[in-house]
Amino acid sequence: MGSTLQRLEILLIGLVAKNSILLVEYTNQLRDKGMDAVSALLEAGRIRLRPILMTSVATIMGAVPVAWGVGAGSASRKPLGYAIVGGVFFSTALTLFVVPAAYLVIPALLRRGWAYRLERRRDEPITAEGD
Repeated sequence: MGSTLQRLEILLIGLVAKNSILLVEYTNQLRDKGMDAVSALLEAGRIRLRPILMTSVATIMGAVPVAWGVGAGSASRKPLGYAIVGGVFFSTALTLFVVPAAYLVIPALLRRGWAYRLERRRDEPITAEGD
């Protein structure tokens, strides 16, 4: 069961990474063409929504028979099916909502952090070593 869970983790991480890369890469292409960040994210989300949903729905539909658990030994496979369906659903939601938000917020936080450090350094008096 342990190796199956490790494969499930790799599946989910790979799916989230692929979907996030699709979204961010297209956003960067639109920004290179001159669009601002918000407009580029909205356009990339509109264009890339279909491929992201197609991949996620196909993965979920492939795991639904496992989650239904019909047949011999199905009781041991049901939790795996639930984990796949829930994990893919949750990871798709994260890809569609958290990744774009992070794309906008993280650069602003980084800029604010650098600006704060530079201001603080300017206000501090310069002292010679040994004073």
